[in-house]
Amino acid sequence: MPLFDMTPEKLRAYHPDRTEPSDFDAFWQRTLEQVRSHPLAAQFTPYDGELSTVDTFDVTFAGWNGEPVRGWLILPRHRTEPLPCVVEYIGYSGGRGLVYDHLLYSAAGYANFVMDTRGQGGDTGDAHAQPGSPHVAGFMTDGVLDPETYYYRRLMSDAARAVEAARSHPAVDPGKIVVAGGSQGGGLTLAAAGLVPDVLGALPDVPFLCHYRRASEITDKAPYEEIVRFCAKHPQRTDQVFRTLSYFDGVNFAARANAASLFSVGMMDEICPPSTVYAAYNHYAGPKDIREWWFNGHEGGAMFQAEARLGFLRKLLG
Repeated sequence: MPLFDMTPEKLRAYHPDRTEPSDFDAFWQRTLEQVRSHPLAAQFTPYDGELSTVDTFDVTFAGWNGEPVRGWLILPRHRTEPLPCVVEYIGYSGGRGLVYDHLLYSAAGYANFVMDTRGQGGDTGDAHAQPGSPHVAGFMTDGVLDPETYYYRRLMSDAARAVEAARSHPAVDPGKIVVAGGSQGGGLTLAAAGLVPDVLGALPDVPFLCHYRRASEITDKAPYEEIVRFCAKHPQRTDQVFRTLSYFDGVNFAARANAASLFSVGMMDEICPPSTVYAAYNHYAGPKDIREWWFNGHEGGAMFQAEARLGFLRKLLG
C-alpha cells in the first residue's frame, strides 16, 4: 500500500477542531463514579505457567457494573521491591491470550498487567451487548445510538479500573503505572491516560478509536467500515451516531492526558489512517514523542517499536 493520506508535513501540523460534547467531562465523571461504587474485588490466583523466571497470576477484578474482568499479572521472579507496572490493553477482537504472549515487559524487569477485553476474543463476557438495537456485525455500532449504552463505555471503564486493579497488588509500585497497547489497545491507552490523570506514562501504538468521522470517510477497512455500513443502512441517524462516538474519541482523551507518552504511526496504515493518529498526537496535552514507520501498515514498527518502548521506559522509570 502506498502513502495515501496527507503529506508528512501536513500530518505533523494536522490539528483538527475537536468534536466534543459539552458534557464530556460530566459524562465520564458520572460513569467512573458508577463503576467505582462497586468494590474492586481484585483477585490474584497463582498460575503455573511452568516458567522459571516469572511469577504469573490469573486475575479477576470488577469492571463496568461490578462485572468480573479477567487478566494476567506477570512479575519478574527475582524482585526485591515493588516494581513499575505496564498495564496493557489488547487489539480489536482479541483477548488476554496466554501468559506466553506477554513476556516482553517482565523480561525487561517490569510488572505487566494484561487486561482481557470484554465480549471479544478472551475469557470475559459482556452482559450488556445490545442485540435488540440496530447495529452491524462487530463492536463498533453495539449500542451506538446512545452514549449510555455504547459498547466502548463499558470497555473504557474496564480500562480505567484495570489501573486500579494493578495498583492494588503489593508487588506493584502504584506511583509508577504506564498504560500501553496497540490499535484498539492504543485507543484504550489514550482513554486510560485521559481518565486516570496520575498514570506516569502512555504508550499508544497505531491507536484506533480516534477521529472517527475522518477515519470513516477515508478508509474502507474494518473496523471503521462497520460505522460506514451502519450509516449506509440508517442515514437518518448519522448525526446521532457521531455524537455518541464523540464521547469515546481518543482525540478528546488525548487533550486531557498529561502522562509522558510515546506514540507510533504506520504511514501506510489503512486500518488506522495516519491523520487519525496525528489528530490524537497533536492534541495530546502531556510530554510526547512519536515514531513514524514509513513503509509499514497497521503493524507499525512491530518489534522495532517494542525496542523503542523499552528505551522510553528505561528513561522514564530509571
